[in-house]
Amino acid sequence: MNAFPPPLPGCRILVVFGTRPEAIKMMPVLAALRDHPRLRPTACATGQHPALVADVMAEFGERPEIELGALPPGRGLPLLTGYLLTSVASAIAAARPDLVLVQGDTLSAFAAALAAHQAGVPVGHVEAGLRSGDLANPWPEEFHRVAIDAMAVLRFAPTEQAAAHLRTEYGSGQVLVTGNTGIDALFRARRTGVVPVAIAPGRRLLLVTAHRRENWGAPLLRIAEAVAALAQREDVEIVWPLHPNPAVRDAVTGRLAGLPRVHLLGALPYCDSVALMRAASLLLTDSGGMQEEAPALGCPVLVLREVTERPEVVEAGAAEVVGTSTEGILAAARALLEDPVRLAAMSRPIFPFGDGRASERIASAIGAWWEARCSASA
Repeated sequence: MNAFPPPLPGCRILVVFGTRPEAIKMMPVLAALRDHPRLRPTACATGQHPALVADVMAEFGERPEIELGALPPGRGLPLLTGYLLTSVASAIAAARPDLVLVQGDTLSAFAAALAAHQAGVPVGHVEAGLRSGDLANPWPEEFHRVAIDAMAVLRFAPTEQAAAHLRTEYGSGQVLVTGNTGIDALFRARRTGVVPVAIAPGRRLLLVTAHRRENWGAPLLRIAEAVAALAQREDVEIVWPLHPNPAVRDAVTGRLAGLPRVHLLGALPYCDSVALMRAASLLLTDSGGMQEEAPALGCPVLVLREVTERPEVVEAGAAEVVGTSTEGILAAARALLEDPVRLAAMSRPIFPFGDGRASERIASAIGAWWEARCSASA
């Protein structure tokens, strides 16, 4: 762990993140906090995805002031949770923040919120209020987000539906509908990336991503079988940027490596991922962030999960939840690819997750919260 910066005047905010999706969604927040005259953010990278987070931060011109070091390899969730909890608790004790700000539902976010709660430091939760209603889907993220919201005093909901969950569940703490900060990041990156593969003329690009823990094993193999079947079509090419976790990478490459019209890539710069979504005729994904981003780019989505905590994208007509059975995925993909009218209807850009100004609203709300605390203690 490197040296901690000394406390500065104003509200000291420890902004904690550890995974690539967290980093993407926290970069515009971090910039907005830095621009606020009364807020003093410190970026803390937990080491959950160290290389991927470093790449994202570099794309946004940022570096973490605090790095907790890479997580030890080969550990189960209980040991990783304990390791992160202890590491973030040490960072909180040294940095003495007035607020710990976390995003989403990752292990890093949960451990940081719990460490702050145990230290008596207020917690702010970006992307609060998402619910699938099933603690097993997504697992363990659904429990994480519920637990973080229970500990938070500032809950920044991306949509009215998310805010309604929070108002029903909790009688205290601030709830503010901000939009999703992932759209802020998307708006910045959508004009800078490049598609990293050449797609033959006359063929449509299908983009696939899958990495969630509940899809490891048999579900991921079923997804790969569906992709192999889709690759037999002469009118498509398939691009799958692989998560570096061996549980994902090895299973997918074992089934799909070398197949014609299938491009298996490594992790991409965020801006290139955005470029792929812009170019794709169809996205098949279990990613939460991509469910938010793709509609804004006019890219139809098939959600490779049994349930989504982002029902707004389905209600808006931009996505369909298809599960992980090979037959279900194939039926849904073929139905869209062979129905140009329906595909076109799902390809209109829509914005159920905000206008790209969520980070400004979050910074303003934290500033107002801090002013109220200062006034109350004067």
